[in-house]
Amino acid sequence: MSGLHVKHRPLEASVTRATLTRGKLAGAAFAAALLAALASPGTARAQVVVVANGSPITELDISQRSKLIATSTRKTPSRQEVINELIDDRLKISKGKYYGLDVGDKEVDAAYENMAQRQRLSTAQFGQMLERSGISPAALKARLRAQIIWSQLVRGRFGSSLQVGDADVANALRTTNQQENVAGYVYTLYPITVIIPSGNPGIADAKKREAENLRGRFTSCDSGIRLARSLRDVAVRQPVTRNSSDLPEQLRDVLARLEIGRLSTPEATPQGWQMFALCGKRESQADSPAKKEMREKLFNERYEAESKKFLDDIRKSAMIEYK
Repeated sequence: MSGLHVKHRPLEASVTRATLTRGKLAGAAFAAALLAALASPGTARAQVVVVANGSPITELDISQRSKLIATSTRKTPSRQEVINELIDDRLKISKGKYYGLDVGDKEVDAAYENMAQRQRLSTAQFGQMLERSGISPAALKARLRAQIIWSQLVRGRFGSSLQVGDADVANALRTTNQQENVAGYVYTLYPITVIIPSGNPGIADAKKREAENLRGRFTSCDSGIRLARSLRDVAVRQPVTRNSSDLPEQLRDVLARLEIGRLSTPEATPQGWQMFALCGKRESQADSPAKKEMREKLFNERYEAESKKFLDDIRKSAMIEYK
């Protein structure tokens, strides 16, 4: 594969040309403007620290990414670690463009929304949580954009070597002394939510008691679904079918202990207290949770190995200039 050949244009030259096109400033006015800019905190934060393949990294970028890493890992990274990660992101995006890969705002926004949902927050609430930590949502979206582009690039380039076969999974399970034949199940579930009306969070405890009351009266799917639909502020969604290997471990454990025709315990969501009515359960012929987890583990190991090697090669031919 050919390396990157991106010609670096000196920052001073571009600034000079832009200045000349606007005409000459009087000497005194120019000096005053320059002093004011240097005294401005915003200018200091926008100061370029590194240029990676023509893409600048500023003090603001470093500050935002440092807070983002510290919040997600609960560890304070060194300044160089943050700079290295930002450089890697710039190189990933640059290489993606070299191969004609780009990610639109809709795809980035969808990934951002998925992160919010995993936190059981709306996108607005998630943004507010970030901002309370001093992190701009735009900083997180910039990181997501690089991750999405890089994932597409690595998967497209090394797809065949990333594939994990059934024999690979079976061998890995035997090596780790795990049960290869742990059964998986297909569940039929009715999501039921006791809604907390917007603008009235003070009644959350009362609504939880209503949910617990409904759970106690719910003894079969036929009568229980009719009962739930007759109650005020209770939403019964259409049934969904899910394989146990596709469910979060916590919900999988709950359903494994739940009898058919009963409701799971209420869980808080942005809409209210959500429960699941278990209305069907059959053994699955697809991957069991143990097989799926091992398949994902093996894939991730291969992905990380190829990703690291590919990124190391890109860095060797990259143009990285510290200011």
